[in-house]
Amino acid sequence: MLSHHCPPLGNAGGMTRIALITGANKGIGFATARLLGERGMTVLVGARDAGRGQAAAGSLREAGIDARPVTLDVTDETSIEKAAAWIAGEFGHLDVLVNNAGIALGDGTGRPSETTLPTLRAVFETNVYGVVAVTNAMLPLLRKGSAPRVVNVSSEAGSIGFMTDPESPMWPVASVTYPASKTALNMVTVMYAKELRDSGIKVNAANPGYCATDLNHNSGFRTPEQGAEVTVHLATLPDDGPTGTFWGYLWRTDGTEGYGPLPW
Repeated sequence: MLSHHCPPLGNAGGMTRIALITGANKGIGFATARLLGERGMTVLVGARDAGRGQAAAGSLREAGIDARPVTLDVTDETSIEKAAAWIAGEFGHLDVLVNNAGIALGDGTGRPSETTLPTLRAVFETNVYGVVAVTNAMLPLLRKGSAPRVVNVSSEAGSIGFMTDPESPMWPVASVTYPASKTALNMVTVMYAKELRDSGIKVNAANPGYCATDLNHNSGFRTPEQGAEVTVHLATLPDDGPTGTFWGYLWRTDGTEGYGPLPW
C-alpha cells in the first residue's frame, strides 16, 4: 500500500465527482476505475470497443460502483469529441481525467536499429498524441469540476535518468518506441502543468511500476491493483498537493521498494 494516502474526495463540495479513465476495460485502467469508484466517484469507463466497455462497467456496477461505459478511441478525434459532448450533456463537468490508454509495439528484437517508422507512429499516436487530444477535449469540463486532477499514466521506461543509470533495473533495456513515447508523455505532463498552474487543475505523471497486464504479456511482478494505487493517489491529491511531477513506484536493484518522485 502507498505511504501517502489522501482523504476521500468522492463528494467534495457536495457534488458527485466524475472520473474518466481511458483504456479502462482491463488491466490498470479497470483497477483504477474500481478504486476511484470505491471512493464514491462516478467512473466513466473509456474503451475503444463498446462491448468490452459495457462489460467492464457492468462488472463494476455489480460491485456497487456507479460506472458508465464511454466509447472512446484516443486515436480518433471524432470519438473523442463525441465522448466529451456526452459527458457535458450527462454531467456538465469532469473532476478527474486519467489518461491510461497505452500500447507497446516493437519490430524484430525491439532494438533501436530495427525500429520502423510505422510502428513508432502507431505508438506515439496512442501514448502521446491521444493524450493531448483527449486532454484538450476534456479541459472545458475539468475547468467546471471540483478539485480537478489529470493523471497521465507513464512508466519508468520513460525516465532518462533511470535509463542512463547503470545501477538501475532499466539499464539493460534498449528500445525506442515505448520508452520514447513515455519520455514524450512526461514532457507533455510538465507543459500542461505549467499552463494550468493557476487554474486549480493539477497535472501529474504516474509510474505504476512493472505490472502484469496484457501490454507486457502479464510478465510484470506487480498487480494492476498495485499500479492503480499510484494513479488514485495522484487523482485525489489535496489542494496543496504537487503538480508537474513524475511520481510512483521506485524500482531498485537492491530489492528494496517504495514510492516517491522519479528522475525525469
